[in-house]
Amino acid sequence: MMFRQHIFPAALLAAAFLGGWEGYVAFTGVSPLVLPAPSDVLRGLRVEQGDIARHAFATIKVAAIGFGLSVAFAFTVSIALHFAGWLRRGMMPLLIASQTVPIVAIAPLMVLWFGFGLLPKVLLVILVTFFPMVVSLMAGYATLPRAFHDQLVSMGAGRWQVFRRATLPSARGHFFSGLRISATYAIVATIFAEYAGARQGLGIYILTAKNNFRADLVLSAVTVSALLTLTLLALIQLVDRATGRRYRRASHA
Repeated sequence: MMFRQHIFPAALLAAAFLGGWEGYVAFTGVSPLVLPAPSDVLRGLRVEQGDIARHAFATIKVAAIGFGLSVAFAFTVSIALHFAGWLRRGMMPLLIASQTVPIVAIAPLMVLWFGFGLLPKVLLVILVTFFPMVVSLMAGYATLPRAFHDQLVSMGAGRWQVFRRATLPSARGHFFSGLRISATYAIVATIFAEYAGARQGLGIYILTAKNNFRADLVLSAVTVSALLTLTLLALIQLVDRATGRRYRRASHA
């Protein structure tokens, strides 16, 4: 059912797009230096698979650390904001302002401040992926019906008990929505951080290929980046389904 409803239409559209792209390059005779055909991109990916895999592993490492810390940090901050109204009123404008900072400006500064190691890249991933999850969690906490909240309080439940037994479960859907949005940014933010300054990673590989006028290798690395993001989204979908079944059983118990 999932293959017929989701995977097959996406695969069909992707095949049509790639076929049109291949045909356009063959028909117009445009230089591969400007626009390589998909077959050239796949050939470059096959020839450079060892080098690309080494750089991709470095990117995965940074993205995993940064995204994991971002999820933990967002979860902790959202709970603090939920319980402390004065903190929420003070921090939300600052969090919104943090999203107006151009990444293209802050990334080189982070490299300047913290060097070419792991820290500036992890901080940049956290900066990009933190906000969507906090906002989604806060929106999820607000979905608990007031009548249900009042009923629990009338039964003697404290603020923490109401949060743990009702407010937190009600935010489950919003949490996974925020997680999917942030996941789409995690790999891209990592590559941009590497692009600004690093020793390894897909960002460095793309920069080197661009300087060598190898558009096919640039697109090969972009293809790997897209596959990494899709893999991350698929993992989140699996976790959502697995925990969703347990959540529904607990709700009906």
